[in-house]
Parts: sequence; C-alpha cells; structure tokens
Amino acid sequence: MTLTVRVISPDKTVWDSPADEVILPSTTGQLGVLSGHAPLLTALDIGVMRVRAQKDWQTIALMGGFAEVENNEVTILVNGAEAGSNIEKEKARVEFESAQERFDNTSADDRQARIQATQALKRARARYQAAGGLIP
Repeated sequence: MTLTVRVISPDKTVWDSPADEVILPSTTGQLGVLSGHAPLLTALDIGVMRVRAQKDWQTIALMGGFAEVENNEVTILVNGAEAGSNIEKEKARVEFESAQERFDNTSADDRQARIQATQALKRARARYQAAGGLIP
C-alpha cells in the first residue's frame, strides 16, 4: 500500500504523487508517516519534508503550515514550498550564511528584529538542506 501525498502552497501544487513514506517537520519534531497511519492533524514548522517514492528520497523545503493524514492520504497545506531539486545549492548556501550573519548581528534586545532574523534563518536553512547542503 502507498500513500497519496499532496503538498499545496498558495500559488501551486508542489507535489501530487504516491509515496511509500513521508517525514514531516512538525512543530513538535520530526513526524514519520507510513501507510495505515492513524488519522492526524498537525502544525508544521519551517523545515525539510522528505518523501520516499519508489526507493528514492526527495526533499521539499516547507515554510510552515498544516498536514492532515487520513485514509492513506497526506494533505499538506503550506505558506510556501520548494522542491529540493529546484534549488540551486550554492545560492542557497550563500543565502544561509547571510541569514546566519544577520541573526548573529541582531541584538537580543530588539525582539521584533530578532524574530524576523530567526524566521529568515529557518527559511534559508530549510532551502539549503533541501538542496542537499549540510549544516555544521
């Protein structure tokens, strides 16, 4: 048995294919889904989703949202998503390093700037990891 997996962002459907396994970045940690999984609704954090389809793993950078699992269907509604195969790894690395530097140089006293820098860093990290980059 397989799962039907759909990743839907406001502007496009990023993934709509069967899969054998899905690993989601939920707000409480990584969440694995196989066929026969119990019904579930969960919030998703910014991070990398991994999908195994026909023995190959694919990565998708998710920018937060929700996932519903029911009757071997996984529906993922996100604020934004990008397939790892569509991300230029070197460009993503430069963006990650820039976001890390911005975060490091943001004062802890400026809460709004710190939150914005944290979100930008999470997005950049997810894109870089989805492209195949390793974070030290």
